[in-house]
Amino acid sequence: MTSDDGVLRDRNAALYLSGVVVSGFGTSAMWLAAGVWVKSLTGSDSLAALTVFAMWAPVLVGPVLGAVADRVRRRPLLIGCNLVMAVPLCALLAVDAADRVWILFCVLFLYGVSGVVHDAAETALVATVIDRRRLGGFNGLRLTANEGMKLLAPLAGAGLYARFGGPTVALLDALTFVLAAGLFALMRVREERPAQRRAPGHPDSGLVTSVRLLWRTRAVRPLLLAASATMLFAGLNGAAIYAVVDRGLGRSPTYVGVLYAVQGAGSVLSGLAAGPLLRRLPERVFAAGGIAVFALSVGARGLPYDAMVLASAAGVGLGLPCVLIAALTAVQREIPDAFLGRASATANTLVYAPNAIALALGAALIAAVDPAVLLPATGAAGLLTAYALVRRYERAAAG
Repeated sequence: MTSDDGVLRDRNAALYLSGVVVSGFGTSAMWLAAGVWVKSLTGSDSLAALTVFAMWAPVLVGPVLGAVADRVRRRPLLIGCNLVMAVPLCALLAVDAADRVWILFCVLFLYGVSGVVHDAAETALVATVIDRRRLGGFNGLRLTANEGMKLLAPLAGAGLYARFGGPTVALLDALTFVLAAGLFALMRVREERPAQRRAPGHPDSGLVTSVRLLWRTRAVRPLLLAASATMLFAGLNGAAIYAVVDRGLGRSPTYVGVLYAVQGAGSVLSGLAAGPLLRRLPERVFAAGGIAVFALSVGARGLPYDAMVLASAAGVGLGLPCVLIAALTAVQREIPDAFLGRASATANTLVYAPNAIALALGAALIAAVDPAVLLPATGAAGLLTAYALVRRYERAAAG
């Protein structure tokens, strides 16, 4: 059975994706509410922006945190991460004044730590319970589930916050963690003991081993490099979005929400199409095609027309996930199970850290460079990345 329907008929896959949907709903609702909560209590835009950083900061030490997933059984770790996170979320009931906002930041940081460990465990576990021929389609469905929640949950989170306040959103998130833990507990998985996973001839040296494995694996290295470069360009694109809406279109900042919704819809479509396309195209060609769509869309965003900017948002959503899905699938398929937890966390750090750097760099650049110049230049760099990836594939095929 090779269809994506076959993936959904797999009991473990269906339970896992259900857990992704449930926990993703709570996470997306909390992500929006946290910034609004801090802003309403402190009046500070800077502190509100730091809520996102608090959640993402642990990614920078992903290789260290990801090693946990290689030293214990992964399904119990997934269950434990979800149950443990439900506890500190309840502490947010005490956040009712500006001098208690520090509690929220501590919980968000723990949220990020748990998320890194959780992602490493689930990436490794999925590679053992899903037929490797279906991994591309499954990863596409997982992305669709996540992006679908990003379209729905923020609205629910905003509504709950406006009506009942931040503590209610925190309790909702805690409940979704408990429900997700229950779904993961229903999965039927046979896992080797951590000691039995150790690959002979490989020293257990953490970060060094992970980087060496990723770099030396020919099917993985070019995809990770391309994904890292593409996320760098995505950061520059993201940093320019408010300037595009304000200077280019003459609209209020709230219009950014419309663009993100359109982009999310594009990502949902991309995730649904990933499985069928990966059965017909080599991973590098699939990734290069997505990067090209993304690059052309970024370049078009510099044009001061509503229709063009909306189309570019859809194009970014369609194109950007392709290289991420391809890179993750290659890591899951090629890296030995003994190191898959820390290797996937290392790969996430390599891919997503450039995005954070580019967001900061882009914020400085956009003050001096017009989006009509910056975005086409970024798009051109993206097209070169796509071309280089295809050329490497052609050389590998010829050799």
